[in-house]
Amino acid sequence: MTRPPMPDHRPDRVALWRHLAMFRRDILSTQPARLYRAKMAEVKLPFLQSVMVNTPDLVRLVLSGRPRDFPKSERVREGLRLLLGNSVFVTNGPVWERQRRMIDPAFEGGRLRETFPAMWDATQACAARLEGGAVEIEEVMSHAAADVIFRTLFSLPIEDATASEVYKTFRAHQRSAPILNLAALIPFPRWMPRYFPRATRDTAAHIRQLITQLVDQRMREIAEGCAPDDLATKILTTRDPETGQTFSRDEMVDQVAIFFLAGHETSASALAWTLYLLATHPDWQARLALEAQALRLNVDAGAAPDFSILKQFPLIRDTFREALRLYPPVPMLVRETTQSEEFRARKLRKGAQVVVSLWHMGRHEAIWDAPHDFRPERWQEAANKSCARDAFLPFSSGPRVCTGAGFAMAEAVLILARLLADWEFRAIDGRVPVPMAHMTVRARDGIWLDLRRRNLGNVSGQGAAG
Repeated sequence: MTRPPMPDHRPDRVALWRHLAMFRRDILSTQPARLYRAKMAEVKLPFLQSVMVNTPDLVRLVLSGRPRDFPKSERVREGLRLLLGNSVFVTNGPVWERQRRMIDPAFEGGRLRETFPAMWDATQACAARLEGGAVEIEEVMSHAAADVIFRTLFSLPIEDATASEVYKTFRAHQRSAPILNLAALIPFPRWMPRYFPRATRDTAAHIRQLITQLVDQRMREIAEGCAPDDLATKILTTRDPETGQTFSRDEMVDQVAIFFLAGHETSASALAWTLYLLATHPDWQARLALEAQALRLNVDAGAAPDFSILKQFPLIRDTFREALRLYPPVPMLVRETTQSEEFRARKLRKGAQVVVSLWHMGRHEAIWDAPHDFRPERWQEAANKSCARDAFLPFSSGPRVCTGAGFAMAEAVLILARLLADWEFRAIDGRVPVPMAHMTVRARDGIWLDLRRRNLGNVSGQGAAG
């Protein structure tokens, strides 16, 4: 059985200049191995104090117990502001609270059922595009997840000219955007200009221009009474229950930018790693393929399933959870102290950075049994319920829990079931992906898999034997 790949780790002691140089290349490989056992770690510099909290009690305190005392770090905004503006991902306080009041209704349970047909159409389109042989699966999943976002948000397939242009430009933006902006480390005054590569600035501006066109068109359709009943319409017509106001055009552009980043990039990362884990664990993949045959009648009959079919895929859901534990798309959450604090007998000054590492919590050796192993069956074990509650945080926790968590889980289970019904995924010798953190946890040189049409007779036999 193949153990899931991990990044290399830096030595415990390394010169600051070397650490910063490593950090610019990849966040994960700059972390020492001891953090998988540590309760807390501290970095203290003249211009930065940062602690990583790795115990459930401190994580609960920061994310759920006193969330207003630990708002989203202003430094997080530094590397993302060109694209995300003043979106819900980077705001705090009353601005964030207002945004969530207007966004959350679009992702409630009933609305999720209403978006399911669009998810299914995108899933079918992905299955139709697939071909056998060696495939870079991160690119395939990026395409599929972007299609889901455009269909559910704007009722547009990825083939639409504007949607396609947003997707292609976002890929270019990813390649150009630096992992670390210097202002994220050194608290420069707000008036001081920030440096970004020209390609980063140009691609962010182009994406926002394209999104503005989509928002303008939708606002005209709403005014004319002919807008589709999708997520964009729901969000644009939802009034803040406290002020009665709706989002302005510019505010909606900010929100669409984060929906695309969070709803497309994070899902693509998690789906790609899930398929790699299945490719390296063929016996488990065979069990999931048998479970996925529940979709076969719908596919063969050309009929779309309804939302309730997701209940028929418990093992696929648990497998996706296990992939999220090992490869959380957003590896770290960064909060900031609003006053002096004391954690584990260490003084934190006001403005100190508090890091909740989803990557380390998901693999912490004091919390999980065999933390670095792929064991999806752990989710059926009662002993792991407390682990899941305390250390499984791929969608964050507390008031800032991801509003699209249910959407992401439904999308992932559906796509995995649909692909596993038709395809067998095999690892390719010599092509082991190395995880690294850029905007999300991706593989340094992509994730290459060998795809082969599934022999349904073998699936049945393997499932019966298991």
